[in-house]
Amino acid sequence: MASALSNWGEILRTQNLGSDRPMDEVSRWLLITRASVIPMTLVSAAIGGLLAAGAEETSWIAFGAALLGLVAAHAANNMINDYFDLESGVDSQEYVRTQYAPHPVLSGLISKRGLLLAIALVNLFDLGILMFLSERRGWPVPAFALLGLFISVGYVAPPFRFKHIGLGEPSVFLVWGPLMTGGSYFVTTGTLPPWVLVASVPYALLVTAVLLAKHVDKFEADSARGVGTLPVLLGRERSLFLTQELLVLFFAVVLSLVMTGTLSVWTLLVFLALPRLWKVLRVLSQPRPERPPSGFPIWPLWYVAWCFGITRTAGGLLVLGLLLGIVYPVQL
Repeated sequence: MASALSNWGEILRTQNLGSDRPMDEVSRWLLITRASVIPMTLVSAAIGGLLAAGAEETSWIAFGAALLGLVAAHAANNMINDYFDLESGVDSQEYVRTQYAPHPVLSGLISKRGLLLAIALVNLFDLGILMFLSERRGWPVPAFALLGLFISVGYVAPPFRFKHIGLGEPSVFLVWGPLMTGGSYFVTTGTLPPWVLVASVPYALLVTAVLLAKHVDKFEADSARGVGTLPVLLGRERSLFLTQELLVLFFAVVLSLVMTGTLSVWTLLVFLALPRLWKVLRVLSQPRPERPPSGFPIWPLWYVAWCFGITRTAGGLLVLGLLLGIVYPVQL
């Protein structure tokens, strides 16, 4: 059991499992679903739930169901991306995707047919949750779900393929902000005041920065394949600067929301992440090293690892601040 827990921890940290470690079934599915990035979904949903804690009427059963549904939807989204990128010829043994972490099919973790079946089963599970929540909260629930599914599938699947036309990054902002946080708030309370959508913006900026940095890391490979991510359309240097702007804007928006009384003063705890922010901004201002530092787990990705680190730190502090604001309310 200790060995399995060590495996799971390594995968959640690095999206890789050392070749000297035995593969267990849970580890296999953590790799297939790219579980290392799912904590971003947990944070987006948690923000919606914590914002809802001050509402007059709340259903934490509904929130728990929504949380499960969002985690499952993110897992399905990751598998959908891998399936369609493989089908379209983007993913191959030579492409970046197979170099920084095992591809579910190309690494032999699962067959293409098995991946399709897994996608279908996870979406069937989500359909059950959708029916449960729709009965409680009405038509807005399927509206949230269908919009999320449309963006999830359209991100890589024809005819839309948002990632290929510079709309992948805006799509992620919409999903991890208003849809996830706003949707979590709605199913918990049955209402969705506009200020909640505004409060969803800061963390959505961080998640978008992570994706933008990842696409900068894949700039050459995507350019060669004609994958029109935002960095391919804007250029590497402009995209790195935009990533820096999104990270800085997170702190500026949190401060603005505290100053207007939208968020608790406790959410200013995010500013404890400023030392890490300065370090990340410096990294984004410099060329990627020719070789990875010793022990660096996801090479040839580089910038995304730094952005993911600041997102994890600042997002965790934001959640802590919201929680403290419930226990000891302090507003300006």
